[in-house]
Amino acid sequence: MDKKIYLDNAATTATRPEVVEAMLPYFTEKFGNPSSIYEFASQNKKAVTDAREIIAKSLGANAAEIYFTGGGSESDNWALKATAEAYKEKGNHIITSKIEHHAILHTCEYLEKNGFEVTYVGVDENGVLKLDELKAAIRPTTILISVMFANNEIGTIQPIKEIGEIAKQNNILFHTDAVQAYMQLDINVDDLNIDMLSASGHKINGPKGIGFLYIRKGVKIRSLIHGGAQERSRRAGTENVPAIVGYGKAVEIAMDTFKERTEKEIELRNYLIERVLAEVPYTRLNGHRTKRLPNNSNFSFQFIEGESLLIMLDMKNICGSSGSACTSGSLDPSHVLLAIGLPHEIAHGSLRLTLNEDITKEELDYVVTNVKEIVDKLRSMSPLYEDYVKGIN
Repeated sequence: MDKKIYLDNAATTATRPEVVEAMLPYFTEKFGNPSSIYEFASQNKKAVTDAREIIAKSLGANAAEIYFTGGGSESDNWALKATAEAYKEKGNHIITSKIEHHAILHTCEYLEKNGFEVTYVGVDENGVLKLDELKAAIRPTTILISVMFANNEIGTIQPIKEIGEIAKQNNILFHTDAVQAYMQLDINVDDLNIDMLSASGHKINGPKGIGFLYIRKGVKIRSLIHGGAQERSRRAGTENVPAIVGYGKAVEIAMDTFKERTEKEIELRNYLIERVLAEVPYTRLNGHRTKRLPNNSNFSFQFIEGESLLIMLDMKNICGSSGSACTSGSLDPSHVLLAIGLPHEIAHGSLRLTLNEDITKEELDYVVTNVKEIVDKLRSMSPLYEDYVKGIN
């Protein structure tokens, strides 16, 4: 197939033409600094305000609770570090999960080196947080629970409402990394008792380099960057107006298309999962079968190495991944797959395929055909596979 089939939408998405069109004027004729007082610049301030209000509406939040950042990782860092600093007199204990994005895990490691204690709660074989373990981890010194809304690798959706209730009952702040879940799942911060939420523009057909952190009114969180009054003096620096406008447009489109888009993604996802599991032996689906992101599929193939599979798929114009794009240079198996109990040799043979609503069943048929052929070829070169087949015969 000459056309490239892009199935790595969890890593990034294509910026929609309508988003680019909305952004372009703010690079050229509408280039004013939103902090300036003359009308030419105040128009840009209004554009930022409009985008903020669109995003707030998507969460059932107030516009004053939305703070623009440079992306999801920055939002995660801000939520954890600034909360730790602001609430350190109350306590020094943070709870998170073993399958968080490294933006959370590495930040927790940093905080541990600076006097804070972190409990990493386990998950079951489907990647669902163990709520009993979470409850047992709570101490009088616990100041924050941070659990991702849905996992970026295996797509499992966490019991966010229950976690939010636990946090509220114990007077603990609750932050969720919703980078993968935002605009893929219905999220209302009040219904779910979420105090802080991170999201990123390039996961929803918006531009890269822009995100936001939702901070509930009343949460005592310290400023991230000092030096100006932008973002209510909590994140100084001239706003990235084109990216903010583009993000607002992407959210607007995502809200308008939400029901039809996610229903189609679920249909395509299930079609892909069912075909792969039925037609490729010694394969398992990673993550919860139904409580998963609409566009996520993640497989482990025994007796192969995932990187070889990715390279050979790329030669067939198919783009996928073996896990998070942020760790693509690592030779270690996914910490998420190890956390759900997979042995190293199976975790190494993983493939994540994340869809969008534009993918067709015909394209997925092409993908399945090539996955089958490539897996068969790689297994034919594996002494472990040969020994296994001999053993069962």
